[in-house]
Amino acid sequence: MADIDNKDQAEMDPADLEDVEEVDEEETGEDENSKARQLTVQMMQNPQILAALQERLDGLNGSPSGYMESLPKVVKRRVNALKNLQVKCAHIEAKFYEEVHELERKYAALYQPLFEKRSDIVKAAYEPTDEECEWKADEEEELTDEMKEKAKLDEEKKDEEKEDPKGIPEFWLTVFKNVDLLSDMLQEHDEPILKHLQDIKVKFSDPGQPMSFTLEFHFEPNDFFTNTVLTKTYKMRSEPDENDPFSFDGPEIMCCTGCQIDWTKGKNVTLKTIKKKQKHKGRGTVRTVTKTVPNDSFFNFFTPPEVPENGELDEDAEAVLAADFEIGHFIRERIVPRAVLYFTGEAIEDDDDDYDEEGEEADDEEGEEEADEENDPDYDPKKDAAPPAECKQQ
Repeated sequence: MADIDNKDQAEMDPADLEDVEEVDEEETGEDENSKARQLTVQMMQNPQILAALQERLDGLNGSPSGYMESLPKVVKRRVNALKNLQVKCAHIEAKFYEEVHELERKYAALYQPLFEKRSDIVKAAYEPTDEECEWKADEEEELTDEMKEKAKLDEEKKDEEKEDPKGIPEFWLTVFKNVDLLSDMLQEHDEPILKHLQDIKVKFSDPGQPMSFTLEFHFEPNDFFTNTVLTKTYKMRSEPDENDPFSFDGPEIMCCTGCQIDWTKGKNVTLKTIKKKQKHKGRGTVRTVTKTVPNDSFFNFFTPPEVPENGELDEDAEAVLAADFEIGHFIRERIVPRAVLYFTGEAIEDDDDDYDEEGEEADDEEGEEEADEENDPDYDPKKDAAPPAECKQQ
C-alpha cells in the first residue's frame, strides 16, 4: 500500500506538489489563527486579566502622548501662554451666552401674545375667524373645485352628526403621546389628568438675576388637585469651572426644583397602596399590612431628586436628573414653540426625515466606495473579505 502511495506521488506533476504544499501552509496558518482566537477568548473571560487590562486603560486615559514632554522648556512656556489665552476665551464665551439668554428673554416677550392666542383657541376662550382658519395644505393644491366642495360637504355632515367640541380637546395630551421622550413618562392613570392641561409656558429669570427658566403647566379646575399651575424651575450656570475651564461648552443646568401638588384625597397618582402579609415569629399568626409606596407617574416630574450642597449624587439620582434636564430643555426648546406641529405629527416626521437623510448619505458614500473598488484593475475582492466573526454564547 505504501508503494502505491509512493508511486502515485512520483507520478504527480511538480506543480501539483507545490499546490499541495501551499494548501498545507494555509491550513497550518488557519489552525494557528484559530488557536490564537481561542486563547484570546479564554483570556477575556478571566476576571483577573480583565481587571488588570481595565486598570491599564484607566491609567492611559487622559495621559499625555509624550510629545509635550519632549518639547524644549522655552516652547512649553509659550504653550502655557496659549492656554491662558484659551481660559480668557472661555470667559468671553460665557459672556456671549449670557447675552444670548438676554436675547431669548427679549424675543420670548414677542412670542408671548401669539402663545396666549394659541392657548385661548385650545381652551375655547377665543374662536378664530374664517380668515385665520384658512390653510392651504400641499395635497389640496391639486384638488379640483368640485372635489373641494365635496370634501367640505362631507366635513360639515360629520360635524352635524357629532357634538360641537369646545376648543381643541386633549391638545397637550396628544402632544405628549406623540413625542417618545414624553410618552415614555406617561402612565395610563396620568392621561385623565393631562386632559385638563390647558397650556405650558416658559418664563425666564429677570434681568440681573442668576440664569434660569421656569416651565409653567396651567390646568383647568379638576378633581385631582387644587393647583391651577404646576411649576418646574431649572437653574443654569454660564461660567467656566475654575478647576476645569476648558470643559466649558455653554450654559449647563445645575439643578432643578419642582413644586408641591395639592392632591385631592385618594387621587394622588404618584403613590399606590399595596397589601402585604406578615407572619408573627412566635405565635405564627398572619396579619395583612397596608403600605403606601411610590408609583410611576408623569407627575413625579415635579419632585426631582435634591442635589446636596457638596453636589455628590448616587448613580440612580444622577441618571434621573440627567433625564430630567434633557426633558426640561426639550420642552422649552421644542415643545412649547412648536406645539401644534407635534400635535399634528409634522414635527416628528421632520425629525424622522433628518435621520433618514443621514442614513441615505452614508449608504451613498458606501456605494461610491464599492464602485471605485470595482473599477480598480488591481482590486482583489478576496483580499478584503473579512473572516466571519466568532460568536460565543454566554
